[in-house]
Amino acid sequence: MATQNNSALTPLIASDRLFGWSDHAALWLSLGVGLLVMQIGAYLVPALGTQQALAVIVVGSVLGAGLLAWTAKLGCDSGLSSAGLMHATYGSSFARLPVLLNIVQLIGWTTFELVVMRDGTVAIARQSGSFVASFWPVLATLLWGGVLIALLTGSMVTLVRKFIGRFGLPLVIASLLWLTWQFLGRAQEQGLEAIWNRPGSGGMSTLSALDLVIAMPVSWLPLVADFARHGRDGKSALRGTWLGYAIANTWCYGLGVLIALTMPSTDLITALLLAQGGLIALGLILIDEVDDAYGDLYSASVAGTSLKPGWSLRRWGIALAVVSTGLALVLPMHSLEPFLLLLSSVFVPLYGVILARLSGTPNVAALVGTKKVNLSAVVIWILGVATYHLCANLAPDWGAALPTLALTFVLARVTRTSSESPAGKPALNPAT
Repeated sequence: MATQNNSALTPLIASDRLFGWSDHAALWLSLGVGLLVMQIGAYLVPALGTQQALAVIVVGSVLGAGLLAWTAKLGCDSGLSSAGLMHATYGSSFARLPVLLNIVQLIGWTTFELVVMRDGTVAIARQSGSFVASFWPVLATLLWGGVLIALLTGSMVTLVRKFIGRFGLPLVIASLLWLTWQFLGRAQEQGLEAIWNRPGSGGMSTLSALDLVIAMPVSWLPLVADFARHGRDGKSALRGTWLGYAIANTWCYGLGVLIALTMPSTDLITALLLAQGGLIALGLILIDEVDDAYGDLYSASVAGTSLKPGWSLRRWGIALAVVSTGLALVLPMHSLEPFLLLLSSVFVPLYGVILARLSGTPNVAALVGTKKVNLSAVVIWILGVATYHLCANLAPDWGAALPTLALTFVLARVTRTSSESPAGKPALNPAT
């Protein structure tokens, strides 16, 4: 079979499956922390009341991280990358479309991350009194782009196990604890009880706010299997991913709400710098932001090798980093919320079908290459995308992500074939 020589479309070998549950948890707690997540959290207020916003954050984070963890287990059990799961579900020819869309959106996310890191670096330089020339934004962008290129020449497994788990994550947690303490102190000064009982001004329903919270974990769905396939067993991948990302998403969304309620500035970076010790905390979070961009480019590289296996992961990574850096230099980065929701409209139904068709299938890898186009899966996905936009436009107060996910999952589950069901082909151990 042609896929046998394509590392992205075949199960990972046992010697490369080194992640335990703590590695998964450390990775996704680190990837879940970011300035972008805090900024989206700030969008929830003043439309929602404080208690309502926090309830939505907890529920949305648990649900969204659960979807992420479910997909992680599927990737770990099968040993397949995200591109491999798409091929197994949609057929080897059609799967190239969602794989390509994934690469495009990952370049977009990396570009966002580079802009955030650039703006944060310039803000830190100005706050510390350093001279900031007009070329500083360009220099900062090129600097962070160079850091990404350097990281992409190394081993992802080594980066996760030796740097993120041992050094990067403890520093980021320390910065989040410090910022939380600082802004809780501001809330105490301004009247904690009044802030806690503050009502919402309206303009956003609970379900539409839930969509906004779920949008962040959903944006990681096309990446999670690329990392989870390095796990030793599916249950530890599920537990570690769920715990790590749920904590990070809840914490950062909640911190975003707290900052928005206690600071006069609507600019998140400025608000962080105004906090005592904010300069150091922001610097640490910016360093952590690098692993988000790295994760995007690593996954995009895995997807790229599924399209062009003659290029190595390193070559794909460097090329995509150069493209993203170039885009960060020229593109205006605004309208984040519509971008997030547009991604959800594609990947929520995409993974609703994948989870329904492949969960419980004993030998997912055997489905790769068996069909060129799985018509029923394709039709359900397209229907799901249409449903998402119809819900968003005709009934926005009801949300779009959860109804779309439920519809596509049910339709894909009841229409799956015998080869996709537990009664199909006998299981094979992908780690052997």
